[in-house]
Amino acid sequence: MSTPLPSLARPDPTATAPAAAAPLSLEERLALANAAMTARLDEAAVAYEVNTAHIDTKPVDLADVVTGPIDTPPATMPDLYPTPVAAVLQRAHRRLVSGGWCTNTLVDADGARCMLGAIRIEAGGDRRLESDAATVLLDAIRRQVGDVDSVPSFNDAHGTSRVPLRMVDQAAGLADARGL
Repeated sequence: MSTPLPSLARPDPTATAPAAAAPLSLEERLALANAAMTARLDEAAVAYEVNTAHIDTKPVDLADVVTGPIDTPPATMPDLYPTPVAAVLQRAHRRLVSGGWCTNTLVDADGARCMLGAIRIEAGGDRRLESDAATVLLDAIRRQVGDVDSVPSFNDAHGTSRVPLRMVDQAAGLADARGL
């Protein structure tokens, strides 16, 4: 038995070719991709539910969950300057940044300090160290501003902490450069 051969008929030249589909716009392609992804995610969700249905879990009491930050004090920064006067000035700068700056008093009611008040507390009662730090600070101020009577008068002449804090920081660098 022989198999019939396929017909070798020629196509009709008068017949029209099927029209080519118009290319999809970007929005149409995105809509199709979104629909396909939604279907895949729905299938995955059902599969997850089926695969985990046998696992016994206890409900979580939201009161047991920590909802806020834990009160931890900020980490103390190590002294960058090995010399005692520079280290006192650096700690005084740090205290002014963290504890606040004030004018017309060594310490205000809120615990903020002036430049000299910060040096005094960081010197820890060592009057010589306090005096040396105040002298270096006054030298740093006079290098930048010119003739100033005293550290307290410079401190009280400012309405914001920006310049006094910068001067204490610069004085720490100057004390370190002098080896104090």
